[in-house]
Order: sequence, then C-alpha cells, then structure tokens
Amino acid sequence: MEHRSELRLTRRPLLGAAAMLTLGIARQAQRASLAAAQDMPESTKIGNPAIPHITTTDKGTINLYSSWPLSGAYAQICGDLVAAIQMCLDDYGNAAGGYAIKYIPLDDGIAANNGGWDAATESKNVNIVLNDPDAMVFIGPLDSGAAKVAIPILNAASMPIITCVATYPGLTTEIPGVTEQGEPGIYYPTGKRNFMRNSPADDVQGVAAANWALTELGARRAYVLHDQGLYGKGVAEVFEQAFAAGGGEILGSEGYDRHAFDYQALVSAIASRDPDLVYCGASVVGNAGKLLLDMRSVMDDDVVFLGPDGLMTETFLQGADWAAEGAYITFAGYAPDELLRQGGPGADFVARFTELRHRAPDSFITYAYEMTAVIIQAIDQVGEKDRAKILDAMMATENFHGLLGDTWSFTDTGDTDSSIFSLSQVQDGVLTFQQTISSEPAS
Repeated sequence: MEHRSELRLTRRPLLGAAAMLTLGIARQAQRASLAAAQDMPESTKIGNPAIPHITTTDKGTINLYSSWPLSGAYAQICGDLVAAIQMCLDDYGNAAGGYAIKYIPLDDGIAANNGGWDAATESKNVNIVLNDPDAMVFIGPLDSGAAKVAIPILNAASMPIITCVATYPGLTTEIPGVTEQGEPGIYYPTGKRNFMRNSPADDVQGVAAANWALTELGARRAYVLHDQGLYGKGVAEVFEQAFAAGGGEILGSEGYDRHAFDYQALVSAIASRDPDLVYCGASVVGNAGKLLLDMRSVMDDDVVFLGPDGLMTETFLQGADWAAEGAYITFAGYAPDELLRQGGPGADFVARFTELRHRAPDSFITYAYEMTAVIIQAIDQVGEKDRAKILDAMMATENFHGLLGDTWSFTDTGDTDSSIFSLSQVQDGVLTFQQTISSEPAS
C-alpha cells in the first residue's frame, strides 16, 4: 500500500495537465448532457428515474430489430408502431449506454395473407437478427402466433424479445381451459425466460371485461364469439369463464369465419337466443366490423356489443361504419383522449404523435414508445454489447414510471404488473373513454 501511495505522489505532477484536461472535458460533457436533458420532450420523463441516460456513442453501434406486418390490412397499425419506436429513439438521441442505436423494422407479413404474418417469414426474420452481431434486442411480434415461432429460437441464443402486443396468456402462464398443453414451458428450452410484454395479458383483460358486463352493465345473458385466431380465441375464453363464474349465463360460444362475406345467418341465430350482450374476441383483421354491421341489421342497441383492445383501431370503426356507434371496447391502459385529459408525459406523446402522423394514435401505440424506453434504460445500465446482460437488465425492470401515470415492474414471467384497464365507447364515430374497470374477480 505504501509503495502504491508513493507512485501516486510521484506521478501526480506529471499527469496534472492531462487530468485537468480530462476533468474539463467531463464537466463540459456533463453540462451538455444536462442541457440535452432539459431539451428532451415531456414524454421522456418516464422509466426508472434512478437510471441515468448516456448520450455518448463512442463505443459503436447497437441494432434493434422489429418484426411485424407492414403492409395490407396492417399497414397503418404497424406503421404507427414503427413511428412510435423511432420517435422514442429520436427523443433519446438515438443513443444508449455509449452506443449509437439503429432501428431496423422487418416485415413478417405476406401478400397472400393480406399482409398478415407468415411463419416462414417470421423464422427468416429471427435468423436475420440472430446472425447480426450488433443486434441486441428483438422487438415484436404483433401476433401471438408469430411469437410462438420466435420465442424458442431466440431463447436458445439468450436474445431478449419484447412486445407491446402479443398478449395471449399461454406465452407466459398456464391457465386451465385457456392455454394449450405444455405452455408456456415449451417456448423456453433453456429454462430461462427471454420474452417480455409491457401490456397486460388477455387473461387479465378478459376478466376485467366480464366484471364490467356483470356489475356495471348488469348483463346476465351473453353470447361469445371469436375469430379463431390465437388472440381472439384466448381472450374470448377468459371472458366466458369469468362471466359464468360471476353468475352470468353463456348462451353459446363459437368461432366464426373471419373471411366470410356476410354473417346474417350467424347473427340471426344469436338474436333468437335473446342475449343481453355479444362478446367478440377478435383482432384488427378478424372482420369484426362486418360482423357488427350484420349484427345491427337484426339486433337493436339493447343488445350490447363488447370487444377487446384488438378492436381499438380505426380499421374496426371503418369496417363497422354506422353500426360501430355505441359499441364498447376494453383496453389495458387509457385511450388517447383520456391521456390528453390527464396531462403529463402521456399527453405529450399523444399530442406529438398526432402531429407527426396527422391523426390520433391507436391506443396501444403508447406501449410501443414505453417499450423502447425499457430497452434504452437496459442498455444504459449494461453499457456493453452483450445480449444476455441486456436481457437480464430488461427482465429486472422495476419502478418504471409509465406514460399512463402508473409505476410498474416486470414479473418473473416477463409480464407487466400494471393493472390499469379502461372502457371506451364509440360516440359520434370516435372511441371515447368512459371509465376505468377492474380485473378483480366479480362478486
């Protein structure tokens, strides 16, 4: 110890000028960083406040990839996701942990499926990402079926995968009567979780919808439909279980053909059962707009139409046309109009996104921005180009102040513990916030 002390004393005069120069540069960088922080938009005041943002880029480049449909029926929705991610990266200076951050959106859709996802294309995209040594995080997919393809491949390489959608419960948890045999373990061959989602899973949303229908609406007789997709079927089954458990009567439950030209026979048969409510589990491409249009031709407004957040889109409203008026849609979060009313980072995001895209965002786009901030903070913490370490940092996300005004963390399963759910209704052609709803079991 004494010898080392003598060396420091001997060298101090020789290194004094260099040390002073280094200190001066550090102070200039600190002042620049503080000035940059002051210029950052209100929506960047999210995340864990204990994690400082690093704006330097001297360590090289980290690539972030996303994989979801970018054409056909998905062009607007996924185009907005891409825009929200890039907006967040721009807001944070396209930098994190000493690296320049580059975002590359991949398309997993094919024309033969109206732009919808394709398993072979999803696999191809996953391998593109794995073979890029600068790729550290895989964003997406949009559809839970595509996530089934991507997660196991990425799991074997300790590649983090994060989505703001893909909310099928079986990707992370086992629910009797809803999830498939072997789920979710079959998606994690290494035994370690690598999949995260910052929007609540459908098992929670389905319960919240059933609770509202029973306790607030006073519905007692429900008919349940789904578009036969993994997402639509899953959330419909959860709603059905929760509605029956709460004392409601399920008049019938079935999948419908999302490609059908019309649904007159189906809705006429449902009308004959005299339901209080029709619950439709469907995604944006589930043709639920046409289904509702035909439903209103034989059932008046006394029969309530209720759907999940897969219908919280302009595409659904356009498909249903005049028949959309009065429809109720649940959402894990808040609709844009409510975020604007609340103010703060969420309102800033909605206002700036509306200016950028010349229209209000679909409701779940807020999660895309927030998800990108999760990635940025993880890279800031790790400061290395290391997939496994970045994965660990992302999975350990806690005390994250979100755009919705809440504070959340990831659970051991990779799910958010956020419990904000809301109900919107179509009024004058616009999805309009009505109230918050609870996912606690109905009494």
